[in-house]
Amino acid sequence: MTHNIEETEIDLPRLGPVPVRLRSSARASRLKLRIDPGFDGVEVVIPTGISRKAALSMLRQHTDWIEAHLSRLPDRVLFVPGAWVPLLGHEHAIRAVPDAKRGVWAEAGVIWVSGSPEHSNRRVADWLKKQAKLEIAPRAHAYAREIGKKINRISIKDTRTRWGSCSSGGNLSFSWRLILAPEDVLDYVVAHEVAHLQELNHSARFWKVVEDLYGPSSRQQHWLKRNGSGLHRFGADN
Repeated sequence: MTHNIEETEIDLPRLGPVPVRLRSSARASRLKLRIDPGFDGVEVVIPTGISRKAALSMLRQHTDWIEAHLSRLPDRVLFVPGAWVPLLGHEHAIRAVPDAKRGVWAEAGVIWVSGSPEHSNRRVADWLKKQAKLEIAPRAHAYAREIGKKINRISIKDTRTRWGSCSSGGNLSFSWRLILAPEDVLDYVVAHEVAHLQELNHSARFWKVVEDLYGPSSRQQHWLKRNGSGLHRFGADN
């Protein structure tokens, strides 16, 4: 599978220049247009055999759709003093304590950030990634033990299109942004990916493993479909 990415922009009547990512994919079967809330733009997935010209033509034919969906994106929230951030679904205020020399920590509904406030966005983001690993890894290993499987490696990334993944070699990967979601949603995603250690598919057998590990998960799946894109509005555009 190949992924060749080109970045450009399209000028929309009501929004002005909008960033566009053209991504070639040998796995894709058709042209696909999606809003990427992570970079305030639109992505076009181009299957093998489809030209760049055809992709751009399709993009221009859907400018009304693009404008409508971009305009509905929540405002971006930087990790700066005064901002509110959901930590495991519970709102926390970010407060600066420049002289504390304690790094970043959470206490009583507040995320405290020491050091220069101008670096708070990066510091809080790095701290949240570490918290995600601390929450996810023990759950993943516990679930894996329940089905008699071993995890090779757990990675925490900033993935755009999926909350987690599992490779045939037993490597699990998760979006750090799950730390912003309610705890039960994070827990469900962990169980989902661990279940792939036994069934590397989405068959009925796979969903039976998920249910055995986690229980009913329709509510958590619905939460992600409804609110997941909003999690990509936190932090700087990267």
